[in-house]
Amino acid sequence: MTKLAVLALAAAAAPFASALGMARVVNKCPETVHVWSVGSEMAGPYALGTNGGFYAEEFRKDPRTGGKALKITRSADGLYNGSPQTIFAYNLDNDKVWYDLSDIFGDAFVGKKLVVESAEQSCPSIIWPTGVPPAGSQVKVCTSAKDVTLTLCA
Repeated sequence: MTKLAVLALAAAAAPFASALGMARVVNKCPETVHVWSVGSEMAGPYALGTNGGFYAEEFRKDPRTGGKALKITRSADGLYNGSPQTIFAYNLDNDKVWYDLSDIFGDAFVGKKLVVESAEQSCPSIIWPTGVPPAGSQVKVCTSAKDVTLTLCA
């Protein structure tokens, strides 16, 4: 098969490929934070450096739990010592992704603005102006083709 034929075949198949966005955490805080990717298996911790460190993973459906949780703590062993955790969770549902933000064991980012937003401008955001969860549901849904980013200390 010639290179031209391979390129033509790839171009024809492109509309059928399902491009997925990513779940991202960006740290704009003045201190390092730590992220774990948790589903039926766990990966991390990943240290996100100050003023722009980030973690990203392509949206994926966990084979056992369905969803994934990106758990963020301020201490390196925070997942194991009862430290406050901020949880950016998502669930891939075909061409949609459901996402939310919650805290457990306290509020890790009191006084710091947290923002979850999609790269798709028409999708709903989650904003915690003071780093504390507001009342009501935080669950949102958007296209899975675009990145959804949690920005710490936005």
